[in-house]
Amino acid sequence: MIRTILLAMTATTLLAGSALAGQTPTTQPDVPAPMDIPVLGNAQVSTDCGNLYQMAGRAYCLTAPLAGIGTLADTYSEHFRSQGWLAAAGEENRVVFVKRREGGGCDGLQMVAFYDTARPAGPEAAGYLGFATIPGNVCAAAGAAATPTP
Repeated sequence: MIRTILLAMTATTLLAGSALAGQTPTTQPDVPAPMDIPVLGNAQVSTDCGNLYQMAGRAYCLTAPLAGIGTLADTYSEHFRSQGWLAAAGEENRVVFVKRREGGGCDGLQMVAFYDTARPAGPEAAGYLGFATIPGNVCAAAGAAATPTP
């Protein structure tokens, strides 16, 4: 599923619900892994997320050579699947995973793949995977929380 990842990204599709437009880059604190995300394969932690798309401070990022980023994304998808996460949605460069909570509801996690489109996209160029949790209960029906009970 991720192997066919197309890495050309725009800032508006990086993280659902993030208002990225019109913001200026700032120094952001390191973002801890949103859960126990191991560093797999040839990945390395990238605390600044490549200084791309204002992801620093909003996502936990890993980097690896662009030529292998699709395979690395597949490795992470398999890792999450082995922990009970389901790939519930996605698009060319993003996968949304969900996992049922013991007490009801679901947790959500996004994985996005990106690179610096202003630089040549050679095999050794830096590619990135960004991870961020989705707040709230992702299994709740839209508007269900706003509907009062009689």
